[in-house]
Amino acid sequence: MKQYLKVGQIINTHGIKGEVKVYPLTDDIKRFSKLKFVFIKKDENYNKVNVEGVKYFKNLVILKLEGIDNMTEAEKYKRVYLYVDRENAVELEEDTYFIADLIGLDVYTLEGEYLGKITDVFSTGSNDVYEIKKDKKSILIPAIKDVVKEVDIDNSVMKINLLEGLR
Repeated sequence: MKQYLKVGQIINTHGIKGEVKVYPLTDDIKRFSKLKFVFIKKDENYNKVNVEGVKYFKNLVILKLEGIDNMTEAEKYKRVYLYVDRENAVELEEDTYFIADLIGLDVYTLEGEYLGKITDVFSTGSNDVYEIKKDKKSILIPAIKDVVKEVDIDNSVMKINLLEGLR
């Protein structure tokens, strides 16, 4: 399991006081109001940065991060991802998972046929869709109870009921 989870990506600056516009990568955009700090990855290290202010603008989050005090400094962080550590991640409901934990799972049918690895997760509104790739071929599987029968994050395995027409 990954220790750090992406919650957003800095896409631009906002104003002249070092605020940044963040595209949220979380289901609940208001979760940013509860963040006291985020992590910014530099090389292989995750550096803790305190959150000094949070505002919302349309579907974006405007953050004031400690140590970024003008537009020139904020420019350096364009396209940088923001992370939270697992300890400060939101509590998930039963049978829900972080996308970061699903990516890379080995997927098998209930009969034991290996279908490939989950390479992407798409949100469609009604349910997510998992992209499973094997040998450059991919199939799309809806994330619904009729299909997804077992998820074992610790052992990196998912078992599915491959309904007719999904292959």
